[in-house]
Amino acid sequence: MKLRILSILFLPLAAAHADTFGSGASTFTMDFIEIGAAGNAADNTTYGSVGYTYRMGVHEVSREMINAYNTLSGGPTLTMNDMSFEIHTVYSPATSISWNEAARFVNWLNTSKGFSAAYQFDTAGFNENIALWEPGDAGYNAANPFRNSNAHYVLPSEDEWYKAAYYDPTKSGSANASGFQGGYWDFATGSDTFPVAVAMGSGWTASGTAVYAGQAGPAEITNAGGLSAYGTMAQTGNVFEWAESSFMAPNESAGENRVLRGGAWGTSGAHSADLRQGASPTTEYSTVGFRVAAVPVVAVPEPSALLLTLIGALGVVTKRRR
Repeated sequence: MKLRILSILFLPLAAAHADTFGSGASTFTMDFIEIGAAGNAADNTTYGSVGYTYRMGVHEVSREMINAYNTLSGGPTLTMNDMSFEIHTVYSPATSISWNEAARFVNWLNTSKGFSAAYQFDTAGFNENIALWEPGDAGYNAANPFRNSNAHYVLPSEDEWYKAAYYDPTKSGSANASGFQGGYWDFATGSDTFPVAVAMGSGWTASGTAVYAGQAGPAEITNAGGLSAYGTMAQTGNVFEWAESSFMAPNESAGENRVLRGGAWGTSGAHSADLRQGASPTTEYSTVGFRVAAVPVVAVPEPSALLLTLIGALGVVTKRRR
């Protein structure tokens, strides 16, 4: 088991991988795509520079996944809007989920797999703010007191979210400081052209499409428009998505506004890379959901001497960011 964990965290990741969570009738899978450590610089908006390999959820978190959490986690129960005014299924994105609720869900993903919780909650309420990790806490990272560095599943930081949405390592352009070619697109469809608006329920996955322009509701998470250059879906359109990051960096206050990125089915236009919004971590909007990222951790839980030897032999250096 420990060797399997090591391979997930420290060896090169596959291009795509489905992680399984839950049990029994509440089992679900979450697809991830590798976002390589290309050494890319930020674009002209100052976002997107991430120097380590991580994985991004291909799709938004669905209502089915939140239902599984509510069944298995032991609480607190997370609430979603009833969507009675929209056509929807259990495979529609989970909406009216606050940042705090999304963090609860992510914590359960971690603890159900034996990892540290990513976010620290000192209270039992489902929509109460986190506390900052502090010096002396296992996994404390002074550069980012929001996120525990021993967690594997996280809400993506703004840079992690942005890179997965807009960066293309094969896009022609000038070489960056690390000698790699690549560049950024305006939309999370691998294009600088406004995506074609498609309706929810249409099963659209064609290149250059997105769910926006006043649709009646969001599309199911696997049928929500064309893909980014890396292969993520619906980072333009369908629902706005929470990022881990505070709206005004750095991550230093538990109650400060968090970043929202992307777009939603009801917006009149497609949202490009230069648009970002902020909202309180307690906010619940019917047009807001989230997706999950998976990052390298600093320490494997309860490492054996053999694992420590293997880790040293690999010579992996994990670069952390705020």
